[in-house]
Amino acid sequence: MVAPRALGILLLLHLASGEEDSTPKYEEPRNVCQGFTNMNSYEDFDLNRTAGCFSKCTRSQKKLCHLGNLQRYWLNFETYLVERNQMDTLNTSFLTAFVKSINTNVSEDLYFSLTPSQIPKQVTKDEHQHPDRVRLPKSLFGSLKSGGPMVRLGIIVLDIGPGNVFKGSLLSREDGSRVLNNRIVGLTLGHINVTELAEPLEITFSHQYQPPNMNLSCEFWDATKGSSGDWSSKGCSTEVGVRRTVCRCDHLTFFALLLRPILDEATVRALIHISQAGCGTSMIFLAFTIAPYVVLRFSRQRFKSEDAPKIHVALSISLFLLNLAFFLNVGQRLKGSNTACWARGAVFHYFLLCAFTWMGLEAFHLYLLVIKVFNTYFSHYFLKLSLMGWVLPALIVIGTGIANSYGPYCIRDEKNVITLELCWFREKTALYVTVYGYCLIIFLFSAVILSLVSWKIFTLSSATAGKEKGQHWKGVLTLLGLSCLVGLPWGLALLTSLGQFTAYVFALFTSLQGVFIFCWFIVLYCPSQSTVTSSSGTARVDHAQIVSHE
Repeated sequence: MVAPRALGILLLLHLASGEEDSTPKYEEPRNVCQGFTNMNSYEDFDLNRTAGCFSKCTRSQKKLCHLGNLQRYWLNFETYLVERNQMDTLNTSFLTAFVKSINTNVSEDLYFSLTPSQIPKQVTKDEHQHPDRVRLPKSLFGSLKSGGPMVRLGIIVLDIGPGNVFKGSLLSREDGSRVLNNRIVGLTLGHINVTELAEPLEITFSHQYQPPNMNLSCEFWDATKGSSGDWSSKGCSTEVGVRRTVCRCDHLTFFALLLRPILDEATVRALIHISQAGCGTSMIFLAFTIAPYVVLRFSRQRFKSEDAPKIHVALSISLFLLNLAFFLNVGQRLKGSNTACWARGAVFHYFLLCAFTWMGLEAFHLYLLVIKVFNTYFSHYFLKLSLMGWVLPALIVIGTGIANSYGPYCIRDEKNVITLELCWFREKTALYVTVYGYCLIIFLFSAVILSLVSWKIFTLSSATAGKEKGQHWKGVLTLLGLSCLVGLPWGLALLTSLGQFTAYVFALFTSLQGVFIFCWFIVLYCPSQSTVTSSSGTARVDHAQIVSHE
C-alpha cells in the first residue's frame, strides 16, 4: 500500500504545481509598435507611446512594427477626434488638431491655417499671411444639407517622423524620396464619407526651392491599397510653384506632398543609349591609341624611355576595360546566380577604380613635369605607378567583396517602377566610401594640380606674348586636353542634381573621354614640323622628362 500512497502524493503535487503554473502571471507589455495593445485607446499616454513608433519603425526594426496597424490607428483617431472627443483643439509635439462645427449653409469658401507647430485655425483669405493653408469650397458643405444643419470638421497636422510609418512603397530614403517636412494633413467629417467633389478642396504647402531632379506630387493615403495602404494620386492634381505647391483633391482623407526622383524610364533609357554610343566610340579610339603605341614602342626610342606615353596608354587600357565592363553590366536584365552578379559588380567596380586611379596618376605626373620640374628622380618610376594603378583598386575591391557589398541594384522612377537594374552595390556605405569618396578625392587632387598648371601656362604665355602670337588660345586648348586626361569631366557628376540637361552632358563627355585622349595622343606624338618648331606650352608640358631607371 505504500507505493500507491506515494504515487497519489506525487500526483497531487504535480496537479498543485500545474495549478500554480496555470495561474495568470503579469506579462511584459506588448510592443506598442505592433499596434495591438492600444488600437482604440486615445488618451494622452497612448498617443505619445504610439507616436514614438514614428522614429522606431525603420527598416532595421521592421519585425518589431506592424505598419498596417499603426497607420490604421491614426486613421481611426481622425474619426474618433470628430465623433467622440470633447476637445476642440489638441497640441502636442507630433500632432496639432482643430475641431469645429460648421453650418452647412455657409455662403463662402472656408480657409484654415496649417502653420507648422501651431494649432490649425480658421482664417480669412490672405495668401501672404498664411502660406500653409487649406481651402474648403462652400459647395462641399452645401452637398451635406440633407444630413442636418451642422457638421463637425476635423483638421489634423501629423508629424510622421523619419521612420517607415505612412511612407509606403513609393518612398525610399536611399534615393532621397520623402514626405515634405514629414508632415501629413488630415481632413475629416467623421463617419461622413466625402468623395468626388464637384469643386476640389485646396491644400497649399510652402517649401524652399527644390532641385529640378525631384518631382513634387500631391498624394493621399489610400487605406485600401495593398495590405497596409499606400500613397495614391487618384483624384488629386498638383500645381508646383517656386515657393509653394497647391494640391487640389476631390475627397477628404490624409494628404501629403511627396518628393521623389524624376529620373523616369525614358530618361534612363536615353542616358543609357548615349552612354553606350559614346562608350563604343571611345573603345574604338582607345584601341587606336593603344595599337600605335605598341608599334611605335619597337620603332622609336623615345617610346621606350619616356614615361608620359606609358601613363597615357595605361589610362587608355583602364578606360577601354571600364567601357567593356559597362557594356556587360548596364542595360541588361539581371541574369544568372547571385554569385555571377556579385562578380560582375566587382569587375565593374575594379575597372572604375583603375580608371580613376590612373587619372590621378596622370595629375601626379603632370605635377612633377610642370610644377616640381627640378631634382626629380625615381627608381622604377613607372613600375611603382603601375602597382598603384592596378593593385590599389584590387585591394579596395577585395575588401569590399569580403564585406559582401556587391549585388543587384535597381533605380526606380517616381511611380516606383524599376527603370534600370544592374549588378553593383547593395550596401550603401561601401558605395559612398569606395566610389563617391574615392572619386571625389581624385577629382579634387586633379583640380588642384590643373589649377597650378593653368597658372604656369598663362604666366608663360604672358612672358612670351611679345615673341609669339596666339599663346592664350593655345593655352586654353592645352588645358582642355589636360582636363580630359586627368578626368575633370567626371566632375560634372556634382552638377547632375541641377537637372536632366547636366545629366545628359555628363553622360556624353565622360563616355567620349577616350576620343579626347586619342586626339591628345596624336597631337603630342605625331606632330607636324610646323607644330614642333612653334610649339608652346602644349608640347613642352608633356615632352619634359623625369629621370627614371626601370
